[in-house]
Amino acid sequence: MFGVYFGKYLEDVGVLTHEQYMEIVEASRTARVKMGLLAVSEGLMTKEQADEVNQLQAMKDARFGDIAVEKGYLTDEQVGKLLKKQGDSYLLFVQALVERKLLTLEDIQKYLNHYKKSERYTALEIDALKSSDIDKIIQIFLKDNQVPAAVKDYLALLARNMVRFVDNKIRFERIERIHTYTSKYIASQCFTGDYNLFIGICNVGTKPIATEFAKEEFEVIDEDSLDAVCEFINVCNGLFASKESLEGVHIDMLPPEMYTDITTISSEGMMFLLPCYVHGERADIVICMETKWNIS
Repeated sequence: MFGVYFGKYLEDVGVLTHEQYMEIVEASRTARVKMGLLAVSEGLMTKEQADEVNQLQAMKDARFGDIAVEKGYLTDEQVGKLLKKQGDSYLLFVQALVERKLLTLEDIQKYLNHYKKSERYTALEIDALKSSDIDKIIQIFLKDNQVPAAVKDYLALLARNMVRFVDNKIRFERIERIHTYTSKYIASQCFTGDYNLFIGICNVGTKPIATEFAKEEFEVIDEDSLDAVCEFINVCNGLFASKESLEGVHIDMLPPEMYTDITTISSEGMMFLLPCYVHGERADIVICMETKWNIS
């Protein structure tokens, strides 16, 4: 998942084209990190040693790890640990950049340092992005003291389900407080009870969410596709309501609603927007809490 974020930065600063960025993101879905790149990235081998082993591989039928052990560059234990990391999202992205000769390892480290500074990420937040742990990643984008704990808990659950049911390459942006939001496409559902919540998923990103969740190709955004998004929201809300009930919080789910005309949501109270991108399309998650919201 790290490549989704770092790659977008590289596109924004002109290092990658949009097409190159999307190609690399798609390529990383099924790829595996090569053992040589892993060993060099982990500081267990030099680049020269990895190149030597790769050349030997071309001359005999043996695995990279076996040759590296034979040459004394790695131990069996180190090979075992490296094998477990072959799905590492950060290294998959690095591998794709290097193989396509878009950047060298030195270039990548330079831009990574720039990225960290420009986004004001801490070392722990960079590690979270590299880990592909959505529970850690989503907290980076919910880091705002104005956001109530219940809203953060809900969005963390929704993010987990986005990764589980929709797309494991989803990209979030930082949450922001708003007072109005207008969109032509809105799928929504409300909670009432110990506290009140409005949850809406809006904008053109509703189509890829509908397609991935329903496992059905939707040509346009219409009532059928928004109904699939409403079903996804309903699943998230059911899980959230069950979790809250275990903590003594009683909330009831109202029937989902959808809007296919230009619609404005407004609130004078707590209203938040969490942008996310699914297959390159933007979906806006809008949440209103407590104070009565208005939909017109």
